[in-house]
Amino acid sequence: MEIIKQNGQREAFSFQKFKNSLSRSGATEAEIREVVEALRPKLHPGISTREIYRMAAALLKKQTPGSLARFSLKKAILDLGPSGYPFERFIAALFQEMGYQTQVGLVLDGKCVSHEIDVWGTREKELILAECKFRNQGIHVDVKVPLYIHSRFQDLLDHGVMKKPLENFTGWIATNSRFSDDAISFARCKNIRLLSWDYPAKNSIRDWIDQLALYPLTCLSSLTFAEKKYLLEKDLVLVRDLAAEPKWLGRAGLSGRRLSSAETEIRGLLEMRK
Repeated sequence: MEIIKQNGQREAFSFQKFKNSLSRSGATEAEIREVVEALRPKLHPGISTREIYRMAAALLKKQTPGSLARFSLKKAILDLGPSGYPFERFIAALFQEMGYQTQVGLVLDGKCVSHEIDVWGTREKELILAECKFRNQGIHVDVKVPLYIHSRFQDLLDHGVMKKPLENFTGWIATNSRFSDDAISFARCKNIRLLSWDYPAKNSIRDWIDQLALYPLTCLSSLTFAEKKYLLEKDLVLVRDLAAEPKWLGRAGLSGRRLSSAETEIRGLLEMRK
């Protein structure tokens, strides 16, 4: 049975791939079987992945607290837009969790011109510079992007951005979308590390989120779009930020039963850490 992806392309529907998504959400085997059996009679050729996941989300919401949030992670990353600045802070948080001291939006002088760097990070003698390319419409990052970013990195290196005691440099490009084959080939040739939702395999944004339990607050089903937007504007980006400072839930307008529901979802999500 063919289904329609978000980008309009058709592909064969895979129950195994769908079950894997449910499993990553923290749902039990019994819950996965329940969701699959409830959805099976509603599937038909030409149905969109958006509709499939909407129906699955409605079923998961009745299951383990936090499972819906994890199931909705890909959309949650998209909801870090449209400006892309929260996405930059999210990527910085991932690096920070791995031991880097990070700064966002740093302006540095190159040999020829100045450059605003999305994420600057240092760890011992290592320097990383990461450029974040947020896409609101799922457009692939093509080869022009690493070509351009490589020249920016080189201009900074030519001006001596590697100051003592820094010895090792790694350039990164992160996106919520996907990279074209040419972009991947060029990046490999120039030793630029790429990071997207599902690339590289077993070391992608999705994998980092699962390994580090750094969930974007946009994945919380107990918050409205307006509440999420308010929190992002206050420079909050992670679920654990809300766990550490629950006062922000009240400031966003939650109270009573909705506040209790949000706190339950947050606890359930953070307790799922692998």
